[in-house]
Amino acid sequence: MPNLGSGRVNDGTVGRLTRVQQQELNRSRVLTAARAEFSERGFRRATVADIAVRADLTRGAVYSNFPGKRALYLAVLAEEAESAGEVVHAHADTPSGALGVFASTWVERLPRTNNYEYQGSVQLTSPMLGVDLIPEILTEEHFQRPFAQLVKLDAVLLGFALERMHQHPHLPGASVRMAGVAESVLTVLYGASQLSFVAPDFVDPAKVIATCRHITSIAIDDRWTRPDAAEVAVETVHEEWSCPRATDVVRGKPVTIDDGTVAVVGMNRLDHIEHLARTAPNDAPVTAVLVTADAAELAPLARLALADLCRSLRQAFPSPTWPHLQVIVDPDADIAAACGVTNVDDDTEAAVSISDGHIRARSIGPGACARADALRSAARGR
Repeated sequence: MPNLGSGRVNDGTVGRLTRVQQQELNRSRVLTAARAEFSERGFRRATVADIAVRADLTRGAVYSNFPGKRALYLAVLAEEAESAGEVVHAHADTPSGALGVFASTWVERLPRTNNYEYQGSVQLTSPMLGVDLIPEILTEEHFQRPFAQLVKLDAVLLGFALERMHQHPHLPGASVRMAGVAESVLTVLYGASQLSFVAPDFVDPAKVIATCRHITSIAIDDRWTRPDAAEVAVETVHEEWSCPRATDVVRGKPVTIDDGTVAVVGMNRLDHIEHLARTAPNDAPVTAVLVTADAAELAPLARLALADLCRSLRQAFPSPTWPHLQVIVDPDADIAAACGVTNVDDDTEAAVSISDGHIRARSIGPGACARADALRSAARGR
């Protein structure tokens, strides 16, 4: 295979780098080489050996940064999704109109013909998930629940945007929610994505968009009831708070957490983030921090799924209707540690209340996300 040199870096400064700087440089070289390899050969035909050649590194150096080809692929896909440009659309002023725009941002990337060429940067766009990544998820048990939870979280975020646009009144003891509408929309779009690779002539983008637009007119019994979280203790504390750098994937921008409720949630419990948002006081900022025991694969999978969904959401919905919560992927558990949560795994669930540069209350254990109001009350009544 000809070496295109796309991953080679030699600026004469390597000998002067610290160990950490050298590791960062090698990781960057590996990702650049992997991006070129996947673009040219696709996931199936690419090899770690050829990526190492492109990066001018040994295979051992590649494996010291990534445990395998799939982890590399996920990292590249996540970076591509996060850096993808956004097409300017005219924001709709109704839920059905917003869903139409949302669906159009999805289907415009699907193949239109059986002669679809999987070459170049198209290898790294979201529709390729149907060909290369979905089979990996189906055959790897440790992927299945986190992926299902990510899709649920996507539906929750889309549902929140619909609710804020629709302005449903709150009912006593429950909230009218539109996550069911969002779930139906995502079901249609994921189905269209899969079919577009095996029967592209069957998938009519206009019909897919029209279907998504009209789902809001279907009666869906979809109410949220507050879970019983009384057994989860809320502890009043007084600890200094210093937030590491982070990016809110909902808005695609760096964020600083200065106040409000912060939940640390493992990949198996992402649907509990809805409890966090719905139990928080109306005036309180809410942040969900995603953690995992598998930073090499599940963290970039989360970045990918959320970046794709939120990019389409930002294009379809006016900013005042975007979900009111922030969502952060924390692969190294730095923010979790700042919250006083250690030894994170995919079943972690904890929440803290922050104000005036201090953690004022903390709850750790299943159900902690449903205690946002209790945390705030404990913090104010300390």
